[in-house]
Amino acid sequence: MADSPSHKFGQLIGDLLEDIMVPELQAFCDERGLYLDKKGARGAARGGKKVTWVDKFGNNHDLDFVIEKNGTAHKRGRPLAFIEAAWRRYTKHSRNKAQEIQGAILPIAEKHVWDQPFLGTVLAGEFTDGSVTQMQSSGFKVMYFPYDTVVSAFAAVGIHAAFGEKTPHADFQRAIDQVVALSATQRDTLRNSLIEKNSALLATFFSNLKDALDRKIQQIVLIPLHGGENHFTDSAQARSFINAYNTAAGHDYTFRRFDIMVVYDNGSKVQLQFETKPEAVEFLEYIAGA
Repeated sequence: MADSPSHKFGQLIGDLLEDIMVPELQAFCDERGLYLDKKGARGAARGGKKVTWVDKFGNNHDLDFVIEKNGTAHKRGRPLAFIEAAWRRYTKHSRNKAQEIQGAILPIAEKHVWDQPFLGTVLAGEFTDGSVTQMQSSGFKVMYFPYDTVVSAFAAVGIHAAFGEKTPHADFQRAIDQVVALSATQRDTLRNSLIEKNSALLATFFSNLKDALDRKIQQIVLIPLHGGENHFTDSAQARSFINAYNTAAGHDYTFRRFDIMVVYDNGSKVQLQFETKPEAVEFLEYIAGA
């Protein structure tokens, strides 16, 4: 059940992950003059308390953190990073969660390909190697707090959090009541304990974020493509044309498009095609202000 004690306890751990990330991300953004959008009221830039973005298919997705350039409480900026946090207690649910995050973030990132946004996930609990690799292979930087570090952090404030599938609801509810009753000092102890046990992971994640957001253009490769259309009814005819084609000869062919590749100093690349001059110039002006 969605409102079961086990689900509520998972929500509390999700809140803990956000409590850890908000100050760290806010400090990162403040140093660079960037805007951090997170759950809660913002202003005229969006209504309600959810951070909702629209993907390339027109679907809405509620997100955890978005870092924006030129964003304010009253104006949405350019997305530089999308970061999601997730807790899963059992590995059997981990791949589904990974796919859920990918399904939400990737179509949004593709819509904003000119910005080449950083994609990050903050995971805690039990995730299989396959689910983590699945996210990394699609471009996500993953910070994964192992389950035992979460259990140990709760133990630091006297809360038993080593639960299994057969744990009675009463045990979950007891832990929930204990978390709710924590003093501000105890909450800091819980948060700091989890940070301390995963300090190397945090450092690596923020190093990756820094590399992505502090990147500079290293090179722009621009290729104007010209050529005539050639139509064939089978592969053999097409191969014959290629083999006979004189690549050294000059040709007066119709302009087709500009191929542009932007190479950044952190190794990332953006490769796009434009069929008109105004479109190509607009893109180059856009990245000049990145």
